Amino acid sequence: MKTVAIIPARGGSQGVPGKNLRPIGGIPLVARAVRACRAARRIDAIFVTTDDAAIAAAARAAGAEIIDRPAELAGHTASSESALLHGLDELATRGIDAEIMVFVQCTSPFIRPQDLDAGVELVTSGAADSAFSGIETYEFLWRDADPESVPGSGAVVGQNHSADYRPRRQDRRPDYRETGAFYVMTVEGFRAAEHRFFGTTRVVPVSELASLEIDTAEELALADAFAGVLDQPSAPNTVGDAIDVDAVITDFDGVHTADTAYVDEQGRESVRVSRSDGMGVSVLRKAGIPFLICSREANPVVTARATKLGVAVVQALTDKRTAVLDWLAETGVDPARTAFVGNDINDLGPMSVVGWPIAVADAHPDVLRAARVILSRRGGEGAVRELCDRVAAAHSAARTVTEEISRSNA
Repeated sequence: MKTVAIIPARGGSQGVPGKNLRPIGGIPLVARAVRACRAARRIDAIFVTTDDAAIAAAARAAGAEIIDRPAELAGHTASSESALLHGLDELATRGIDAEIMVFVQCTSPFIRPQDLDAGVELVTSGAADSAFSGIETYEFLWRDADPESVPGSGAVVGQNHSADYRPRRQDRRPDYRETGAFYVMTVEGFRAAEHRFFGTTRVVPVSELASLEIDTAEELALADAFAGVLDQPSAPNTVGDAIDVDAVITDFDGVHTADTAYVDEQGRESVRVSRSDGMGVSVLRKAGIPFLICSREANPVVTARATKLGVAVVQALTDKRTAVLDWLAETGVDPARTAFVGNDINDLGPMSVVGWPIAVADAHPDVLRAARVILSRRGGEGAVRELCDRVAAAHSAARTVTEEISRSNA
């Protein structure tokens, strides 16, 4: 195992009590950190180190493994480095000898997977020994001239500029401010230095919005307000972009159907589905991509549709999340490389354990907030076909690249 993410998440928090379990956009902070890591392509495994049973449960539900953090390393005076070193020692006892460590903090709720990947690439390529997330700043910084004075009560001196020269923004080089969201480093170098900056250090520039860090109740409320906007893909990303996964799982009612049913006088149900969905599923079957319909209720209509499509089905479920994980284990597909398409709140569980939680256009608001991708089609109106086309597009592109590499090596 080459690259591991370790997320420290202790139970105590002085500024915001229970901070790591506080929901932003309906998703606990610790689960957000896990999801970002799961969606990154260059992270092989994710571990949350915690002393809190509730945090451990939330992290496990989101798809992380747990490291039990001893009480002496979980107090407010304990350093993050001490938790990371303990975590690496614990992983070593499990036979996991990682080369690269990604240190991720729960207090940054809007970490982008592509930024994590960029940091890992800097370190694995040898361009850096350690890296951190940062944002450009052109701010003029000042500090107390007398370090013994009450901050801001006396004379101050410029830190990154000369007081007698005020260049325009376009004439200045930017400084970089740490966001605290994540750090990437070689394990060997970290063990030797016992701190996160050593050797050649590089910055991973991130967006201003992705840099939001939560240390106060006010920042928590601000992040929750932003979540409704930041968690939803922008319009150009909702249609047409490829979805690169190795397996597809869908709910039935509200995804294959419009979440309605026709009932005759004998109480027999029938539903309306999109004929085009069948062609899309057929394309994935020919490409060898496993497909599962996961339904909470047992219904012969679901069985008939799955048979018609030639795909697997599980029904009458009390725990859809566990059913999804069990099927993936049997199929041998990484949850991080799996899409789950849902429409209602009972789909939030399985959506939380896959790398690609996807919502149909008319899904419940909580499902839309939890989705990595929102389809342009409504359930029963071609949503499954849209999904299949976008998954097939990713596999077609990957095949083209492989063929080009083979030709160039010939």
